[in-house]
Amino acid sequence: MPRILERTVLFADLRGSTGLFERLGNAAASTLVTGAVGLIGECVERGGGHVVKTLGDGLMAVFEDATRAVAAADAMHLALQRPPRGSGAATAASVAAGALKLQVAMARGEVVEIESDCFGDAVNVAARLLDHAGDNETLVTVDVLAGLQPSQQVRFRALDRLQLRGRAEPVQVHLLQSRQAVTDGAATQFGDALPLPGEPEALRLKWRGQERIFATAQLPLVLGRSPQAGCCIDDSRVSRSHARIDWHGGAFQFTDLSFNGSYVRFAHDRAVLSLRRGSCTLHGSGEIGLGVPPGGDASAPVLHFEVLRLGEDILHAAGAR
Repeated sequence: MPRILERTVLFADLRGSTGLFERLGNAAASTLVTGAVGLIGECVERGGGHVVKTLGDGLMAVFEDATRAVAAADAMHLALQRPPRGSGAATAASVAAGALKLQVAMARGEVVEIESDCFGDAVNVAARLLDHAGDNETLVTVDVLAGLQPSQQVRFRALDRLQLRGRAEPVQVHLLQSRQAVTDGAATQFGDALPLPGEPEALRLKWRGQERIFATAQLPLVLGRSPQAGCCIDDSRVSRSHARIDWHGGAFQFTDLSFNGSYVRFAHDRAVLSLRRGSCTLHGSGEIGLGVPPGGDASAPVLHFEVLRLGEDILHAAGAR
């Protein structure tokens, strides 16, 4: 008999398993990945949640309330960094910790429970949101945030509205920060402060004869092959959601979200920075290669970027285009 329930839906994914299989072989890598998935599953159960199903190198779980779900996500990240002693799953996770990176995404709403599985919009949103999570990140919707106490809400930084695959309307998303980041006063639930005088105010991107200027208020910006990406790059070497550019701490932060990686080369440096699910701060000007490094094929998906300090009149003009 189907049941309609209000639940927080959590998806967790361990990325990096492909490299383990290549390096260690099928048997050893399967043991490590299975053990790591078991470890994060234990965090769900201890946190009062329920594992609906495992998904290869990840899982789907549901919680009655958002507070327990966020606590479980914290526990997952901590367990993979410092696996508890005495756990069989922990042994595998401790070996794989350097190779596997955890992404978590959560949404809240009504779900339909049918024969131990769950369906509904919250399930779809959480699954799609996982595509936008970087290494060791936890992303949640505003409905999840609303279910937390103010003391917990301050740990989240607003990423504004992201366009998710398959959805017509963008979704308000927040990023869970470490407790240390909150202690240092890096951000609050209300997002970052407006740029101070002299700080960068916009980012210019150029590719294939096109040019767009993005003010800080227009971020985060997703770069990818999906037509719903804020910056759509139609190239087979580019993932649907390949990378994300955030405005945080007075700087533009570039985060790779892809399997093929991203490459950044600054104008003042010949070296190319290779990012595999990692992040870097964009400054000055340079090139961003999506899936391929800059400097090779002229048809490659390479964007030129420039950090701008503009007057309000120029920003308004750019926004009116």
